[in-house]
Amino acid sequence: MQKLFVTTTAAVLVAACGGTDGQAAPKAAPARAAAPVQTAAANGVGQKPAFAGQTRAPEVKSNVAYQVSDYVTGLQKPWGLAFLPNGALLISEKPGRLRVFENGKLSEPVAGLPPVDTRGQGGLLGLAIDPNYARNGLVYWSYAEGQPDGKTNTAVARGQLISSTAAGPRLENVQVIWRQKPSWESTLHFGSRLVFARDGTLFVTTGERSVESGRMQARNLQMGLGKIVRINADGSIPKDNPFVGRSDAQPEIFASGIRNSQAAALNPRTGELWEIEHGTKGGDELNIIRKGKDYGWPTAAYGIEYRGGPIGGGLTQAPGTEQPVYYWDPVIAPSGMAFYTANLFPAWKGSLFVGGLGDKRLTRLVLNGDRVVGEERLLAEVGERLRDVVVGPDGALYIATDNDKGRVLRVAPR
Repeated sequence: MQKLFVTTTAAVLVAACGGTDGQAAPKAAPARAAAPVQTAAANGVGQKPAFAGQTRAPEVKSNVAYQVSDYVTGLQKPWGLAFLPNGALLISEKPGRLRVFENGKLSEPVAGLPPVDTRGQGGLLGLAIDPNYARNGLVYWSYAEGQPDGKTNTAVARGQLISSTAAGPRLENVQVIWRQKPSWESTLHFGSRLVFARDGTLFVTTGERSVESGRMQARNLQMGLGKIVRINADGSIPKDNPFVGRSDAQPEIFASGIRNSQAAALNPRTGELWEIEHGTKGGDELNIIRKGKDYGWPTAAYGIEYRGGPIGGGLTQAPGTEQPVYYWDPVIAPSGMAFYTANLFPAWKGSLFVGGLGDKRLTRLVLNGDRVVGEERLLAEVGERLRDVVVGPDGALYIATDNDKGRVLRVAPR
């Protein structure tokens, strides 16, 4: 029997309702400003946001009655979710397994994956479906790849999914289309979200591998650590990438100065890539990723080191670096994000949903253009780490829980 949770939230701000088709919410009658969701003291004592509303936006409640039910069970640390055009759900599991959930049945592990390094934060991670899947059957996955010397790197591969076989699903014509260079002596910070742009190119989020030696490469254009990468679907380099033709930069780099990005989605209103990356003790960042821009890590960052003390020189702003659209301090430990443009939840239309590993809640951000104007925390009743969130073809939210007894939850109207 499925477990079921039912929650109703009461409205406190008219502005909590989203807009339509990814547009910003219409202006509402003036309302009393609400306190932020997070009221605990910030770790970055004395740090000030670069502009009003960059952090601790007012709490909003959307007056939505929803129910949470088990959609898929029997998983181990599910990491990525992606719906196929026929409604089947593709699921990656950190221990190196790929599954297909279709017609109420979870498949055996998909055969044909290349070797996956599952140490530390590694494993089988992000997923994406080719925009031309109906014609070519291609699926894409990001994973941690081990090298003979013990070093590791993020890698992206693709293959044709053959699911209607008596022997179970398998991948054919598998190709590794991109590898992070160089490999590094670390099993942390692999990034790994995959997002197709409107022009058919593929964005890959990465991490700077966490260790100090890797961290210092995040702004170095000769190194593939701590970057947002943009490649063609076959792994070749788009000619209009910002650093193509430069001898001092890797041509696949689209943006730099990234710590560890485990959440990314295309804004349906603008077509731009939005990503969220983990901070240290404070400093989770929501960024709009733009061509050739430097997002500052580790030169400029909010929050402090895990062990205490300032990050680098303690700067939150630095010349030549971009500011986040929004940041959290204390952190939510974000992983997985989705813009909501469906009709099943009219009050949530235009919102941005973010999974939380740290606070174990689903964060809803209310947007006005490119600004966050409200924040709501949902699914506290679930009480589990939320690893990924996607919008299903039925308009419901589907959320992966990061547990050894993992599951995919379905959030639908009550």
